[in-house]
Amino acid sequence: MSLQLAFDLPAREAFRRADFFTSVANAHALAAVESWRNWPGGKMLLVGPPGSGKTHLAHIWADLAQARLVNGAELADADLPDLAQAGSVVVEDADAVAGRRGAEVALFHLHNLVVPQGALLLTARGPVRDWGLALPDLKSRVEAASVARLEAPDDALLSAVLVKLFADRQTAVPPALIPWLVARMERSIDAARALVAAMDARALAQGRPITRATAQGLLDSAETE
Repeated sequence: MSLQLAFDLPAREAFRRADFFTSVANAHALAAVESWRNWPGGKMLLVGPPGSGKTHLAHIWADLAQARLVNGAELADADLPDLAQAGSVVVEDADAVAGRRGAEVALFHLHNLVVPQGALLLTARGPVRDWGLALPDLKSRVEAASVARLEAPDDALLSAVLVKLFADRQTAVPPALIPWLVARMERSIDAARALVAAMDARALAQGRPITRATAQGLLDSAETE
């Protein structure tokens, strides 16, 4: 008798260029990231809703530019000269510095350390005018950055993301399940990530493969919450 065990292992999400699916929703942003050597002033602001692909693009650019990555929420405690030493830097969730004096000052100094010698990529949920920055000098510098936008995912992008998320979890699903999900789920990449994780967890708990019934049960329960 053989014993088969199922382990709910954390998914390893791939952020390589080869794993980035291009569609109308993100083609402009991808082109802007890949042409980084031509950024006016050596800086770019990448804007999009949560889960729209900003982190993936940030990692693609970090590989291209040999850049260091830091989150805006951690910037106040970061070693700025060490970060700047790489030549180029990505600040993810840069809008998180708004209203935090130490973080705003840190981003201001990081900008001044990096831009003259390399390039600076910032990611955020919305335009600078909506961040609520209190430091005028920082606001003027960030507002001078070129802006690339990630739009809400279309059918093609959402389908590709679902396929990728299942592949990251090494989980096989019926091909017909993907378009069925796209037609019924909330249209966001964050929702796709949560739904795939929930389906995988339920299938593991039940000891069964993922089916349309698995997905339907989770979608129905989400509607009643």
